[in-house]
Amino acid sequence: MASSTVRPENHDPLQEQDVARRLLASAAKLSYDPAVEVDWDTPLDKDFHGASPEWSTLYGTAYWEEMTDAQRKELTRQEAASVASTGIWFEMILQQMVLRDMYTKDPADPRFQWALTEIADECRHSVMFARGAAKLGAPAYRPHRMVVELGRVFKTLAFGEAAYAAILVAEEVLDVMQRDWMRDERVAPFVRTINNIHVVEESRHMKFARDETRKRLRHAGPLRRRLNAFVIAVASYFIVTSMVNRNVYANAGLDARRAIAEAKANEHHKSLMRSSCSGLMEFLASARLLTKPALAFYKRAHLI
Repeated sequence: MASSTVRPENHDPLQEQDVARRLLASAAKLSYDPAVEVDWDTPLDKDFHGASPEWSTLYGTAYWEEMTDAQRKELTRQEAASVASTGIWFEMILQQMVLRDMYTKDPADPRFQWALTEIADECRHSVMFARGAAKLGAPAYRPHRMVVELGRVFKTLAFGEAAYAAILVAEEVLDVMQRDWMRDERVAPFVRTINNIHVVEESRHMKFARDETRKRLRHAGPLRRRLNAFVIAVASYFIVTSMVNRNVYANAGLDARRAIAEAKANEHHKSLMRSSCSGLMEFLASARLLTKPALAFYKRAHLI
C-alpha cells in the first residue's frame, strides 16, 4: 500500500479536489446495482460456505477438527452474516459522520459531491448485506448493547481525523477478508458477488478516507493527535471485536460455551488478523497515530 506511506503534510487543496474528481469519474464508470448483479432468486445451496473456511474463528482449533463438513459450512455462513450485519451497523454510523462533516461545505466542491456518492454507495451496500444475511439463513446479528450505545456517542461526537481514520479501519479490515472470499470457489456464488461489489466500490472509499485523515492531521498539534489516536484505537477495537457475534455458534448448532472459549484462544485467527492489517498499521504509523495507549487497543484486537 504505497499511498499509506505519504505523510499528512504532503497534500494540498488542489490535489485533494483532484482526488475527488478521479473518484467521481471512477464511480461513474465502475459501480454496481446489487439488486440486478446479485442472484437473489436461486435458493441457498448448503454445499457452499459463507466465507473462506480459513477465516472462521474456529479454524485450526480442536473443535473445528471434530465438526462435520456440514457444521463447518453452516458456521461460516453464520459468521459471514454476522460480519455483514456489523458492516450495516458501522455503515450507518459512517453515513451520519460524513453527512455531518459535509453539512455546510460548498456543493460545487468535488469533495462534497464525492461524499454524497459514497453515502449512496453505502446505502446500497447496507441493503445488499441485509439481503445477503437473510439469504444465508441468519438472524439480525447486532453488537452488544453497550457497543451500540458507544457507537451512538461516537457518531455524534467524532469529527475530522477521528471519524475518517475509524472509517478506514472498518473498511480495510473488511476489505482484506472479502478479497479472499470473493476468489474462493468454496464460497456461495451470490456471496462472492456481494464481496466483489463491496471490494471494488470500497477501494474508492478507502482512498478518500486516507486522504481526509492526512488532510485533517496536517495542522494537528501533539495533544490533538494523541487524543484522536486513542479515540480511533478504541473505536477500532469495538468494531473489530463485534464482527462475529457470539450467537453464531449456537445458531450453527454448536456448543456455544466451548466454541466461544476456543475461538477466543485461536492463535491462527489472531495471526490472520495481524497479517491482514499490516498495510493499515503502516498507514496509521505514517500518520503518527500509533501512540502507546493506541497500540494497547490494537494489540487487544489482534490487529498488530
